[in-house]
Amino acid sequence: MYRPIRITIVAVCLIWAASLNAEYPEKPVEYVIPFGAGGESGVTARLQQPIFQKLTKRDLVIKYRPGGGGAVAWSQLNKMMDDGHTIVGVNLPHILLQPIRGANYRTEDLAVIHIFHYTPHAILVREKSQYKTLADLIETMNAKPGKVSFSGSGRGTANHLAQVWFDERLRAKSAYNSFKGTAAAVTALIEERVDAGWVYTTAGVKYSSKVRMLAVAMDKRHAKFPDVPTFHELGYDFVGGAYRGIAVPNTTPEDIRMKISDIFAEIDREPAYLAEKAALGFVPLSVGYKDIPAFMTLRRVEYLPLAREAGLID
Repeated sequence: MYRPIRITIVAVCLIWAASLNAEYPEKPVEYVIPFGAGGESGVTARLQQPIFQKLTKRDLVIKYRPGGGGAVAWSQLNKMMDDGHTIVGVNLPHILLQPIRGANYRTEDLAVIHIFHYTPHAILVREKSQYKTLADLIETMNAKPGKVSFSGSGRGTANHLAQVWFDERLRAKSAYNSFKGTAAAVTALIEERVDAGWVYTTAGVKYSSKVRMLAVAMDKRHAKFPDVPTFHELGYDFVGGAYRGIAVPNTTPEDIRMKISDIFAEIDREPAYLAEKAALGFVPLSVGYKDIPAFMTLRRVEYLPLAREAGLID
């Protein structure tokens, strides 16, 4: 009388074992972008999409879920399916600072599994600005404390922290004007509502006919801007920007996390993809799942002291 039960148990075990050995992905993967269409996260996802399909023979379906500077999607991440067929784009410093400032999620609740690039900080001025070099800008900042104004994308963002870093190291004072997004920050610069902009190299590419770049926060000069010095060349030890990657729900199995990270590592090695990103002003990285904890620790060391100086956190 117990035989049917034994057969059922064996069948269930076989199905379970087969599911563990199943190839990933088994179906299209939903890629949630926590911002509106047209932003840098969405642009990157579009570049990754055809390579993902080529490597896995599955579609990468991009869906936009904007709100709260990414906080809406990140607060919902752990309510999403955890079988690896839903991934969510993440940005730093957003996911480090938002929870400290009251967002409805914790950084440690997000299972970040891969980082694929960063957009370096850059100081832009209008193409016909009186400031021809960073030294020109600094001279005015020293002569007229608080009078030189910068635009940037939001408060508590990488742009804002860069401005705080700059003021602190110069022992000078500038005014920071927060705008909703990079496009609005650059528009304010072009329309002469501010003197300069703390933005990214990607904006330098997009608005190249209307702006000039004075310095870039990289280890070496950007290939798109061979005539623009790094901050390091000018005497300031400053490398950084906004980092982007992907996360999954924190109940996603470890083997699936590794498989997704490995796929994106393969994408990171595609020559055409690298060339397209460089042309847009991105700087490629490839931080795999096993290296994420160390990477996040370094970013905390980079961002949190600046956030305290800015009065954003206690």
